[in-house]
Amino acid sequence: MKSESWEKILDTRLPLFGHRNWIVVADSAYPAHSSPGIETIVSGLSQQVAIKKVLARLRACKHIRPIVHVDQELTLVDEMDAPGIDSYRDWLKGALKGLSVTLTPHEEILSKLDRAGRMFSILIVKSTMTIPYTSVFIELGCGYWDADAETRLRSRI
Repeated sequence: MKSESWEKILDTRLPLFGHRNWIVVADSAYPAHSSPGIETIVSGLSQQVAIKKVLARLRACKHIRPIVHVDQELTLVDEMDAPGIDSYRDWLKGALKGLSVTLTPHEEILSKLDRAGRMFSILIVKSTMTIPYTSVFIELGCGYWDADAETRLRSRI
């Protein structure tokens, strides 16, 4: 798929997506899932460009907000084993500034995606990145309702 195609797909999905949907910006070795709720598209772009484009679109949405999950392994990968990982980590920290970010073991994130994909749509955008554990998993939360408001509501029920 050409770069324009994946962006059109993303633009089509965002109005449909709500809390509990996910968007993943994945490295090039990320596998295609067999679950029918998980759609994989190829951006043909670098990880950084794809992340910037996805986050810019998410920040423009009023109905959803990004909750970011990053592989815990990313913090442990050595530059000697994966050249470029240090500069990517630095770049990612800046790109995700101001967002809710959780470090989670890779297998746990995949389990969350698997469970979510049984009921909710997930869009995976593959990049050209060739460094391990660099995928960014974006769980969508409600843009106009947060966990504190939900807790207050539940306490009244």
